[in-house]
Amino acid sequence: MTTRTQQLVDTLTAHIQEGVIRPGERLPTESSLIETHGVSRTVVREAIARLKAAGLIETQHGRGSFVLARPSTTGFDPAPRSREDVLDLLDLRMGIEVEAAGLAADRRTEPALAALREALDGFARAAGHPSSAVNADFRFHLRIALATGNRYYGDLIASFGPAMIIMPRERLRPARPDFDTIVAEHANIHAAIERRDREAARAAVRVHLSNSRARLLDG
Repeated sequence: MTTRTQQLVDTLTAHIQEGVIRPGERLPTESSLIETHGVSRTVVREAIARLKAAGLIETQHGRGSFVLARPSTTGFDPAPRSREDVLDLLDLRMGIEVEAAGLAADRRTEPALAALREALDGFARAAGHPSSAVNADFRFHLRIALATGNRYYGDLIASFGPAMIIMPRERLRPARPDFDTIVAEHANIHAAIERRDREAARAAVRVHLSNSRARLLDG
């Protein structure tokens, strides 16, 4: 069973990964975290300690806790520059995100599930707004990674950024006729994770990314 401390760690980690709190910015104060999340001072202090141990933040005496930049240790540049790059990236994502969805179904917390639902709803509302749709789509996939509880999945998907969603310009036109189909694919993933069905979650991501590949080739 996930503790209140771990739930707060998961929430703050998601905020850091998604750029809600950026490197160099200060975390909310202890009092603010207590009020916002309805937890005790002990829970907040333990969560801060875990984030510090994970290398996500540093605490400066008398100033508070600040988000650290995550230095890149390789020259890996995931940004696709061509259609072939996007296809190759989809192959890589298939290997990573299928397993991430299975782990998310096993390990997701209620806050992580709520965050995933919020991203799904945001994506559904973005019909006819390509830029918003791309960003909401990315948030959905990132939040699956964060729901695994394994920071390496979140770090990797975060490193891809929204560019991993970008399709050829003609496929980003307003009122795409297949937009409802894409929303339904995301909803199937969410539903499987919600009911903790590991294999269904894996299958739903596999179907979605396979269909994404087909849509790209047809575009």
